[in-house]
Amino acid sequence: MTELNSKYVDSGYVQKLILRSLLFLLLGIFAVYYLMPLFVMITTSLKSLEEIRTGSLIDLPREVTFAAWKTAWSGACTGIQCEGLRPYFWNSVLLAVPAVIISTLIGALNGYVIAQWRFKGANLIFSLMLFGCFIPFQVVLLPMARVLGIINLAGSISGLVFVHVIYGIGFTTLFFRNYYVSVPVELVKAAKIDGANFFRIFISIFLPLSLPIIVVTVIWQFTQIWNDFLFGVSFSEAGTQPVTVALNNIVNSTTGVKEYNVDMAAAIIAALPTLFVYVVAGKYFIRGLTAGSVKG
Repeated sequence: MTELNSKYVDSGYVQKLILRSLLFLLLGIFAVYYLMPLFVMITTSLKSLEEIRTGSLIDLPREVTFAAWKTAWSGACTGIQCEGLRPYFWNSVLLAVPAVIISTLIGALNGYVIAQWRFKGANLIFSLMLFGCFIPFQVVLLPMARVLGIINLAGSISGLVFVHVIYGIGFTTLFFRNYYVSVPVELVKAAKIDGANFFRIFISIFLPLSLPIIVVTVIWQFTQIWNDFLFGVSFSEAGTQPVTVALNNIVNSTTGVKEYNVDMAAAIIAALPTLFVYVVAGKYFIRGLTAGSVKG
């Protein structure tokens, strides 16, 4: 009897091992398929133009060169194209950092009020904010351009910051509200009895608990703002354009010979900040999304 049980356990273990191996094999195939474009981009950016013409896309570079990266970053005067991504990259930094900070702070305060400080019409206001999350970008282009003109922010980085803060408030409020509803209301009542006011409760109780959802919000907002093209091309002008608009200009440039290695290097440079953010804080992003999902 013991021998039969041992054989059954062994066969069950073997089946689990086979299924797990097949699962990892399938996931590996998907990962290779998904990462292949990135591999091609990196290898192409490290090749000379002559090697690209005579070689294969998936071949490793015979001679590694960073000339394309230098051209993509600093630019090279060929025809009318002289600028690289450098000034536009810093434009995106000046745009994304304050927009992320401001929209995250406003979303935290909104979520705190809606979740813990109940008032008449709170659900209606929250519903309207959620409705704003689903309005397509194209719908707000004309009214937003009019507003930017009225407040004298048209064509400026400050104007783009304003646009992304306004458009991101709905998402940041949603994240923080869903997270804060899991905090016991009794905690807030006890703090009120002890004499803590609105901001004291927020700073001393809620902010220390908010690290997971802050990470989620920062990653979400930074990715959306950094990768945005429509707002950038619509509300900026020469000198204030973000890196995505500059990348589009470089890739679609028709002057001279098409330099695919420069295009690939420029695309990687433009994508590096978001890739870095996900590599560093990706696990916290998943953890923060699931936090507070049981209640509310």
